[in-house]
Amino acid sequence: MSRPLTLSLTSARRLAVTCQHLAGPRPGNDLDGLRQVLRTLRCLQLDPVNVVARSHLLVLWSRVGGYDPDDVDVLLWRERWLFEYWAHAASIVLAEDYPIHQVMMRVYPAGESRYAQQVRDWLAANDALRQHVLDRLREKGPLPVGGFDDLAAVAWRSSGWTHGRNVERMLDFLWFQGHVMVAGREGRTRLWDLPERGLPQWAELEPLPREEAVTRAAEHALRALGVARAADIERHFIRSRYPGLSEVLSDLEASGRVVPAEVEGGDERWYVHRDVLGLLERDWKPRTTLLSPFDNLICDRERTERLWGFVFRTEMYVPKAKRQYGHYIMPILHGDRLVGRLVPRLDRRRARLEIEGLFPEPGTSADTATAVGRAVAELATFARAREIAYGDKVPDPWRAALSP
Repeated sequence: MSRPLTLSLTSARRLAVTCQHLAGPRPGNDLDGLRQVLRTLRCLQLDPVNVVARSHLLVLWSRVGGYDPDDVDVLLWRERWLFEYWAHAASIVLAEDYPIHQVMMRVYPAGESRYAQQVRDWLAANDALRQHVLDRLREKGPLPVGGFDDLAAVAWRSSGWTHGRNVERMLDFLWFQGHVMVAGREGRTRLWDLPERGLPQWAELEPLPREEAVTRAAEHALRALGVARAADIERHFIRSRYPGLSEVLSDLEASGRVVPAEVEGGDERWYVHRDVLGLLERDWKPRTTLLSPFDNLICDRERTERLWGFVFRTEMYVPKAKRQYGHYIMPILHGDRLVGRLVPRLDRRRARLEIEGLFPEPGTSADTATAVGRAVAELATFARAREIAYGDKVPDPWRAALSP
């Protein structure tokens, strides 16, 4: 058995940040640079919130700086190098990972939960709608949701917004099963088509054995995380879809693909992938940037608290009177530390980025403000804002250094 690495919290954080392309030289901001980042991250969470920019665009901006957002569409819809599927949430993922995602496609809706049984019963009762969707796509795809007739024999029942949305539910379930895919977008409206027309010709379609798919996914997750426990891997990339992960990690350790580690502050068993060990020896080249609330570095709240001592919660769905910071919160990454929270709002009509609040972590020096100000200016440029305004919830010692 390998002797565990011993990592200080600083070393663990720096490895995690470097593996995320948030330290060291920035990748290029062209298509090749975006591919480099995406091959590490493996997924970008999709979220409809667009306070400054869509989350998946901000995740890339934090890593490469200013780039053309249309390049993401090139990778998605022209090259088909990416596609939309369910990873740890609705996400943009890599076409080369299609065999990994097929594991979910083959079994959905699996399990004995009440919801899984509801989906199975509803699909069985609505086979006519299912066949109609597939036939219509075969004849006329790609199509938006409005391109289909509601032939449901049994309506979808829900206490939420999906209640009675039968065509949308059928498309979602067929998407989970891999029978349809998102082939394009008109604004935020998804266009649906059959996978054989939406995947690149080079895509690997042969199903993988489950253990091999879990092994590939676990290695991807670990390379992206830098250092992680089994539970961290389980919550990353294809969240909660790592059956047999313990045995997979044992085999990877035995083969030397991963090495065990101990991280200061606890006695948990951590892992580091062999491919990123060399990063521990490189000179530390920190950067300062702002993170999307759904950024890959902080999407696991428990791991974020363990490594950074940073308690982060989104407050978008918290009643205004109960919010501690604000509607839309961007964590501030300064080197290997999460040093505070920024609350921005983009006034698109006036082309003005408004910083409604800035909340430094205890002990964070106002000397950090100059670097944060540069990051805010870069965000404004990316968001096409011509002006930056700071609100009354920005501390006075920071204001002078932040102001352009």
